[in-house]
Amino acid sequence: MSTIVTRAGKGSALSYTEVDNNFTNLNTDKYQTGSALGTPASGTLTNCTGLPVGTGVSGLGTNIATFLATPSSANLAAALTDETGSGANVFANTPTLVTPLLGTPTSGNLTNCTVDGTNPIGYRDLPAVGTKTSSYSLAVGDVGKYVQVGASGSITIPDATFTEGDAISIFNNTSGNITITCSITTAYIAGTDTDKSTMTLATRGVATVLFISGTVCVVAGNVS
Repeated sequence: MSTIVTRAGKGSALSYTEVDNNFTNLNTDKYQTGSALGTPASGTLTNCTGLPVGTGVSGLGTNIATFLATPSSANLAAALTDETGSGANVFANTPTLVTPLLGTPTSGNLTNCTVDGTNPIGYRDLPAVGTKTSSYSLAVGDVGKYVQVGASGSITIPDATFTEGDAISIFNNTSGNITITCSITTAYIAGTDTDKSTMTLATRGVATVLFISGTVCVVAGNVS
């Protein structure tokens, strides 16, 4: 059944189809220039080229206006430099850097810093590697630390693994002697001139292995 709508002040009438077509035409009409759109809840902008900001906007530097008109990473960098005045981009007085790659600083003093989140840089203590209860070969990660040997444990000093100046301490935390096997090419007990293939670390004894090179080391402490 057709719905008839009476024209206001007119004697004629519009059919439902005519009214519906008029609303459809409204939906396909172009927006009028200067119309206020209010605040759209959603939508997609197409065929737009930057923001309508010229390079002569009062109060903005030339680079900032350029970035607003033509956003790009290069224009953003130029705009930031425009603001700091020194070429350094500063976002906060005390920024927090997350996993930064600092490169090789030419100078500076590090304070209250840690090398691994726990141990201070340079180690103000002697970190523990852990207790070894079987045969254990010293590793590069042990440098600057101490290895504790428990029951049934023993130590091997490998060859061509360490570099000059590396040092590792060993503690025999057992009631008997333990064996240190010197697989390294040349191993001396400090104060002697004899190459040792094995050494004995006395009960509750401490020994420090100092590497002269990757193939030579000197062991000092309670060893024989």
